[in-house]
Amino acid sequence: MPVGLLTLEIHLPYAHSLKEKRAVLRKIRDRLRSRFNVAVAELNHRDVWQQATLGVVSISDSQPLLDSVLQQALRESENILGEDVAHHVIEFF
Repeated sequence: MPVGLLTLEIHLPYAHSLKEKRAVLRKIRDRLRSRFNVAVAELNHRDVWQQATLGVVSISDSQPLLDSVLQQALRESENILGEDVAHHVIEFF
């Protein structure tokens, strides 16, 4: 049974406080959770204003279905954040 992990490196040049950063992250976290039924957590840079690393995780009995869900989550993240998504990686375990 595969587990999929989407890691998003995010750069927020316009965030001038942790409050602003967390508002942006809350929006994307809530949207991904509600639309794709995935788990989302902030992984690194918790106390840095303009950087964030989000992990998006899902599990399925089908790796192609899992890949599709994570690709859709990536597209939705890019729609919300635009150029702020600096880097992404999709892995399967």
